[in-house]
Amino acid sequence: MALQNCFHACKNSNNNVSLRKIHMTQSSNDGRKENFGEVSSSVRPRSPAEEFAPLAATFRRRLLVGVGSASLVGVGANFGGVTSFLLGLSPESGRNLKLDVLYPIKGFNRCIDTSEGFEFIYPENWVGDQTLLYRAAEKREFERSLDPPPLSNGRRKNVNEPVAAFGPPGSTGELNVSVIVSPVSPDFSIEAFGGAKEVGETVVRTITGAGRRPDVKGTLIESRLREDPLRKVKYYELEFRVESPSFQRHNVAVCCALSGKLYTLNAQAPESTWPEI
Repeated sequence: MALQNCFHACKNSNNNVSLRKIHMTQSSNDGRKENFGEVSSSVRPRSPAEEFAPLAATFRRRLLVGVGSASLVGVGANFGGVTSFLLGLSPESGRNLKLDVLYPIKGFNRCIDTSEGFEFIYPENWVGDQTLLYRAAEKREFERSLDPPPLSNGRRKNVNEPVAAFGPPGSTGELNVSVIVSPVSPDFSIEAFGGAKEVGETVVRTITGAGRRPDVKGTLIESRLREDPLRKVKYYELEFRVESPSFQRHNVAVCCALSGKLYTLNAQAPESTWPEI
């Protein structure tokens, strides 16, 4: 018994090779041939579009991943101010989340001092006072040091020295915003000085030296009281002018007392530039 396979192939004008028929026959001992069947099939080469379809899908997938990663990096690094622009669409939400510590929102950054317990905003193009920054760096270095602590208690020598200050780069310090934190007794109350006007006059006298510097004069322009019912804190908002033969400054200050600390935020500018601010 023998199996005979017959393959018939042809080539068309498009160079496509096809197998037209496959005959399978079996020869018996008496010479008869039995046809088991025939199968028609064809094989056609794939087009270039089909050849590169998997590569195109892979390229599109990698392109989407690359664009997504670049977008995340761009937003995180605030390239071109894109993050500040997006946060500016809903500024209150970004400020409530304290995102303005990292990214400017509507032209302002936020300073937060968790050790002293205060925060405020300042123009995004202002920089920190270099003296205070160096002092803060030395303090952190000392905290990481293995040397024994000094005999002093480590407090600031001058309690009237700002713990934070910002101003335009390269300026003389006439235009700046700063915060002073002074220790007071736990039962200290600003209300003991009287109403908003009396508190304002007391602050102006303290700044001008309480008469010890006759060439420096202070004038209270406006004072008002603002209460925070949630934190149970009273804020005294003051506007005053300080003048001397060598300078004329316009100031806005906010004072409050909380947990044994007296906080004073002061923003000052030369009187000549105050209308522009």
